[in-house]
Amino acid sequence: NIICSIIFGDRFDYEDKKFITLIDLLNENNDLQCTVQAQLYNFFPTVMEYLPGPHQKLFKNGEKFDEFTVGIIKEHQQTLDPSCPRDFIDAFLNKMEEEKGNSHSEFTTETLSRTTLDLFLAGTGTTSITLRHGLLILQKYPEIAGNRKGNKESRLLI
Repeated sequence: NIICSIIFGDRFDYEDKKFITLIDLLNENNDLQCTVQAQLYNFFPTVMEYLPGPHQKLFKNGEKFDEFTVGIIKEHQQTLDPSCPRDFIDAFLNKMEEEKGNSHSEFTTETLSRTTLDLFLAGTGTTSITLRHGLLILQKYPEIAGNRKGNKESRLLI
């Protein structure tokens, strides 16, 4: 939600269906990236693009993420106040307006959509996975959390 407030200018309620769907898609993609087919796709994208398998679901989920970000960008374009940017999207839209006459500008709606998506996925994905693994380590080694003496061994494990 912190990432959402920076990028989208708004926090989602934890019961919000859009937010839950996004998190579910994110978790599903994390699982799908570990499949053999997804790994093969990294080496043979042209061939794997035409073969069925769980890696195809990654593409469909990517389209859903893209639809979500494009929808938010459109909302921002309609409610934009150039003198008071609310978030990353507004700042990017302002820069797009500044660069309007530059035919070589990288500040396009497509770039905004991709960058927004990258920030959201990287921010939420890496943070949640890191927290999960940290909690799993603490569950497996409860002596780490319980050791308050601060000896060298416990500091190294943390």
